[in-house]
Amino acid sequence: MVEKAYQRINSFLTTAKKLAGTFVLLSVFFNFEPAYGVSLISDEETEIFLQQTLQPIFEAAGVTFRSGQIYIVNDPELNAFVADGNRMFVNIGTMIAVDSQNELTGVLAHETGHIQGGHILRHKIKAREVQSVSLASMLVGSLAGIAAGRADLSIAAILGSQSSALHSMLTYQISEERSADEAAVSILKKINQSPAGMLSFLKKIKQRNKIQGIAEREYYRTHPLTDERISFAQKATQESTAPAQGKQEKEFRRIKAKLFAYTSEPRQTFIKYPPNDTSVPARYARAIARFKQFNMKEALAEINTLIAEEPKNPYFYELKGQMMMETGKIAPAVSAYRQALTLLPSSSLLKLSLAQAMLENNPQTAELEEIVLILKQSLVYNPNSHAWLLLARAYGMLRDPAHANYAAAEFSLLIGDEKTAEKQVKAALKHNPSAVLRLKLDDLRLRIKQLQKEETSPERNH
Repeated sequence: MVEKAYQRINSFLTTAKKLAGTFVLLSVFFNFEPAYGVSLISDEETEIFLQQTLQPIFEAAGVTFRSGQIYIVNDPELNAFVADGNRMFVNIGTMIAVDSQNELTGVLAHETGHIQGGHILRHKIKAREVQSVSLASMLVGSLAGIAAGRADLSIAAILGSQSSALHSMLTYQISEERSADEAAVSILKKINQSPAGMLSFLKKIKQRNKIQGIAEREYYRTHPLTDERISFAQKATQESTAPAQGKQEKEFRRIKAKLFAYTSEPRQTFIKYPPNDTSVPARYARAIARFKQFNMKEALAEINTLIAEEPKNPYFYELKGQMMMETGKIAPAVSAYRQALTLLPSSSLLKLSLAQAMLENNPQTAELEEIVLILKQSLVYNPNSHAWLLLARAYGMLRDPAHANYAAAEFSLLIGDEKTAEKQVKAALKHNPSAVLRLKLDDLRLRIKQLQKEETSPERNH
């Protein structure tokens, strides 16, 4: 939903003028597949909240919902976007900027409108069409210029074809943004939520654009004019009788405070959440800020008051466990993580944290076997590379080299090191693995070979 395109377009056109003969510019600019190199963060409290917010939206839109479809992007900009597989990406900047769950719901409903409208696939098709036509025009123009002995004709043809292609693609996007807004209003009506939050977020975009000096121009834009979208959302809000409050506003305020504290300097946190603010979100934020300052006495005092007030909140125990762990107090960390996991037994991330703390606490055989079990349970729902690494370590401490090498190979494969994974599979096979483990190793070896084959295929290299 963010209207940041003008800066990108201006940068693109400047580069195009400097590198007029570089045909790849167009394919780079029109690659609308999201960059999977984005920095993601994992926070179970936030992820569960986002899933609970997104699920009714998807269901109202007729989109299949699966847990693990929503990701938190470590980016301060206002943005959210969708990708293949109905995956939703939300920037931390958006989570912090929105003022209510209702506002966040409006953002997610708009992005879901893109999924409902099939815009991801259509973008790819349209981008390929535009790219093919433009590259052909560029080539013809270049050859004509060369034949005439006029380099300026070639450059003019290239820039002209790029501008035409850009206009074609952006005009196409405008209609999709309108469609997504209309779909969002329909979705919000079905889940009995006011479009007021959607309207509020659009106003934030407009204000951000003014601050950053982004002009509202008719030609180069990836979204319809913000004023047009605001007018549409305003009319929808006036016609709606649904509440402008979500069902989890209390949880939202707590999560927003948490994210702000983790991503901001402590000084900024204390300004936003001063000591005279005794609300739960403010105390949560200050506990994190003081922890970041290594002011452990006050950080622990703050989190302990929160635990006393909400003894069934697993995330307060999780934060306390993190504080203990990172200051070398391993036994109290294990205790805090155990309490958190008791309150939220399905949590893969809490299992991972508990296992890591236990490994640092000089575990004996029985504890090592418990760690292995905990990590296996964690991996069922979250194939995390760090879990495999901890599992390799636990098996190593149990003097089980076959399983240790297998777990290490799974870790290596997940981080993209197929050669090391292959060596670790061979090492595991040398230690007389059980029939069950041998099957797992055979499967892993096949996956390694398949990845190596894909990486060396001419199509991929092209």
